[in-house]
Amino acid sequence: MSGELKWKRILLKLSGEAFAGDKEFGLDGATLSRIADDIAEVRGLGVEIAVVVGGGNIWRGISGAEGGMNRAQADYMGMLATVMNALALQDVLEQKGVPTRTQSAIRMAQVAEEYIGRRAIRHLEKGRVVIFAAGTGNPFFTTDTTAALRAVEIGAEVLLKGTHGGVDGIYTADPRVDSDAVKIDHLSYLEILNKDLRVMDSTAITHSMENDLPIVVFDLMGEGNLRALVEGEAIGTVVS
Repeated sequence: MSGELKWKRILLKLSGEAFAGDKEFGLDGATLSRIADDIAEVRGLGVEIAVVVGGGNIWRGISGAEGGMNRAQADYMGMLATVMNALALQDVLEQKGVPTRTQSAIRMAQVAEEYIGRRAIRHLEKGRVVIFAAGTGNPFFTTDTTAALRAVEIGAEVLLKGTHGGVDGIYTADPRVDSDAVKIDHLSYLEILNKDLRVMDSTAITHSMENDLPIVVFDLMGEGNLRALVEGEAIGTVVS
C-alpha cells in the first residue's frame, strides 16, 4: 500500500448509466469488469465497501411517469432494474474472488438477502462487499437518497459519488460545453442546495448534512481514482 487509508468504511454510489459504458442502454461487460477491478483493489487495501447502484441503464421511473405511467408503478420498475445491476456487479466481483452480498429493500429471497442494517455491517466487518439494491423500497425516492440513507445506517465515513461522463468533480458550468468552466474543490451542503447544483437530489444532500456525512464527487472511470481517494489524494469535489 502506497499510503495510509483516509477512510476505513465507504459507501460508493454508482449510477446505472455507468454500467452501460459507451452504450445507450444495457450492461457493458468491459465496463462492469473495470468497476469491479477498482472495488476489488480498494477492498484489498483493507477498506470496507458498500455499494448503491442505480438502474437508469435499464429503466428510469421518472421517464415512465412522463410517458403517462403511474409514478409509483414506474418507480417500482426502476427498483427492479437496480436489482439486475446489483446481481450483475455481484457476479463479476465473485468471479474475481471478492466475496459479495446483495441486499434488496424489496423481498426477493431467491436472488438477494433482505436488507437488514446489522447484517450488512457484519458482512462488511467480515470483508465482504455489500451491494444495496431496490433503492429504499419506496417510490418517489432516488438512489442518491438511498446512498445517503444507507451510508448513515452502516456508519460509513464518506459517500463517494462516482460520475461516468468524464467530469472529475463539480464545476461552475458543464466543462464539456463551456471551456471557461472552473472546477470547485469544496462546497458546503447549503451551497449545493441554495445554488440548486443538482449534484445529488436535495433529500440526499439534506440527510448527509444533518448527519455530517461528507460527499466526494469524482470521476469513477478515471484510472486509479478510487484507490487514490481512499489513500487521501485530493480528487474530485468535496461536499461537507
